Amino acid sequence: MIFDKTLLFSDAQAITATAASTNIIDLGATGTVYGAAAALTRDVGKGNRLPINIQVVEAFNNLTSLTVSVQVDSVENFGSPKTIASQTIALADLVAGKVSSLNFVLPGADERYLRVHYDVTGTAPTTGKVTAGIVAAVQSNGVDF
Repeated sequence: MIFDKTLLFSDAQAITATAASTNIIDLGATGTVYGAAAALTRDVGKGNRLPINIQVVEAFNNLTSLTVSVQVDSVENFGSPKTIASQTIALADLVAGKVSSLNFVLPGADERYLRVHYDVTGTAPTTGKVTAGIVAAVQSNGVDF
């Protein structure tokens, strides 16, 4: 798996409670075509697939499951985030080395900012780290969650 630093949401981020990724991706403002009254619209989920890789780099404890969601918003502080994809991973699968992927950014990624949000179910973990980001392709070796 090859991660690009500019497309990385979390870099060995400790997840000890429900939290957003430490990094967000700014897709930039859309431009306005000459003579048009409004800016162009975007949806990065349409067209070529953008796979998101989620890798556990330190085993989790205590929690029941972790829900990983991809969110978009028009403002950097994510005042009203919209979830466009999510996946729930059970504690038994949250061991170091496990890799999961949200197959791709789904249509609906039509706002400027993109992040990952981690929702902890059950008791807050004291251990557990995740690296997540958009990658060129997902190596699965036929194994996935």
